[in-house]
Amino acid sequence: MANYYRYLLLMVLCGCHTCFSDDSIQNEMGPLELTENNGTLYATCRMRPNSKLPTGMPKIYGQVMFKQAHAGGNLSVVINLHGFPAPDGQHRAIHIHQYGDLSEGCSSTGGHYNPLSVNHPDHPGDFGHFLPLNGKIRQTLDSDATLFGGPSVLGRSVVVRAKEDDLGLGGDAGSLLHGNAGERLACCVIGMARPKH
Repeated sequence: MANYYRYLLLMVLCGCHTCFSDDSIQNEMGPLELTENNGTLYATCRMRPNSKLPTGMPKIYGQVMFKQAHAGGNLSVVINLHGFPAPDGQHRAIHIHQYGDLSEGCSSTGGHYNPLSVNHPDHPGDFGHFLPLNGKIRQTLDSDATLFGGPSVLGRSVVVRAKEDDLGLGGDAGSLLHGNAGERLACCVIGMARPKH
């Protein structure tokens, strides 16, 4: 009987250690970066040309940066891309896509990230379309996407398209899915980043 009580006491003590371990506290609070950055998360995406890009298409490079101060806050996005033909005159659509898989170039990134199953252009990662100036797109915007929780865009991708987004007004199924924005020119995977001072 004494062995039974020793075993029971050992189990209770082990269980209490698990309840109060640093790992469980860390999991409740979120990633370590939250405490290091006063609750703010940062992410970045290093844009590279689609490895399956057809001949004659522009090779786009650059960076997309993200910053969100808290789970309910706006996600600030800074787009800094170059490599577009100049003068161009062609608006280019930019969207977050479902997967961060670049194994088949930008085609393996899947469709638009659409956690709410809504029609385009209401996906949280639909940034819109932008007209390059002198071969560059430099844009700052707020997005409905998030870096926090289950619907986080961390590990997903950003894709630059060859054409203007029709914003779901094209009158066909493709319009409601992806805005008929054409070839995938460039893509990158969204990952955690340190704050840039």
